Amino acid sequence: MSERKLKVILFGATGMVGQGVLRECLLDPDVEHVLSVGRSVTGQRNIKLEELRRDNFLDFSAIESRLSGYDACFFCLGVTSVGLTEERYRHLTYDITMAAATTLAKLNPQMVFVYVTGRGTDSTERGSVMWARIKGKTENDLLKLPFKAAYMFRPAGIQPLHGIRSKTAWYQAAYVVAAPLLTFLNKVAPNYMTTTEQVGRATLAVARRGYPKPLLESEDINRL
Repeated sequence: MSERKLKVILFGATGMVGQGVLRECLLDPDVEHVLSVGRSVTGQRNIKLEELRRDNFLDFSAIESRLSGYDACFFCLGVTSVGLTEERYRHLTYDITMAAATTLAKLNPQMVFVYVTGRGTDSTERGSVMWARIKGKTENDLLKLPFKAAYMFRPAGIQPLHGIRSKTAWYQAAYVVAAPLLTFLNKVAPNYMTTTEQVGRATLAVARRGYPKPLLESEDINRL
């Protein structure tokens, strides 16, 4: 018997990780529909894809009817902490994520929520590294919401594949220069490297079948 087709909400589809997740969703025959929510559209045309451009990420009350009836949310929206104050980074990382997740948990209690964070996230919320503390609090509070299940993806290095590009210019330049090394590291150091393709496949895998633990490092992502 085939698995039930999935309806997915994707935040951050124009970022590097989100591009990879979107690609795998659109390629997967068992994904029925993808709603991309973001400040800009992807520009892709696909019968499965619906795009919802939005500037306000703190109040979703006006569009709740468009956010119900989904099986999974893949939250790939994120920013670097470089050059940001703690208050600003907390707003962009914690406040926006929790506003979206709280709304979705209310509308879709049977939803699986996947949050893409990063290796080194501080679950104690007490460490000296600002971004890691805030990511840790975000993870901890997401895990308290009444979803069917929630998974925190903590990849270390991510290699973009299939023409996917980072929106951050100096990240993209580094990826181009380091491409041969990243390919090598993916083969010899799976605990520290993964790819945009593998992250996308792993999000779908946990949405369908779950995983024994809520925090997934690179080696877990590569295992799926």
